[in-house]
Amino acid sequence: MFDCGFTKENNWFRYRAGAIIIENGCVLFAGNKNEDYLYSIGGGVHMGETAEEAVVREVFEETGVEYEIDRLAVIHENFFNENSGTLKGLNCHEISFYFLMKPRGTQALNSNSYTHGAREEMHWIPIEELDKHKAFPSFLKDYLSAEHSGIEHIITDERV
Repeated sequence: MFDCGFTKENNWFRYRAGAIIIENGCVLFAGNKNEDYLYSIGGGVHMGETAEEAVVREVFEETGVEYEIDRLAVIHENFFNENSGTLKGLNCHEISFYFLMKPRGTQALNSNSYTHGAREEMHWIPIEELDKHKAFPSFLKDYLSAEHSGIEHIITDERV
């Protein structure tokens, strides 16, 4: 299986499914030694896979836990440039469907995930402390600080 995305010349595009996992006032992020930031749980949608199937698969792959989807929360269009890591020097455009996952009542995980050869570490970050971390997507702190009922369309442009 391969992700719905492509690289052409200096440009990189990806269709991604992400999870918003909240337990006890904390939101779950992943990180690895190759990147200097934390990122949401999730990954590229595979060809022939729905966003819902992708987020359930990615959450299980990264956390070792089967979470259920509550609802689609955010459609995120993100434009950014990378100065380091695996996307260094590329103009990036990513469309992500973020699903709010149903809480399980525990932060216990069974994670044994790797990305680009580096072990992923899971981080439960208190929502009110998100601004103290370099964590993406950047909209999540503000989003989680308010009540929402429908699907929100959020566009971020972090190109320099």
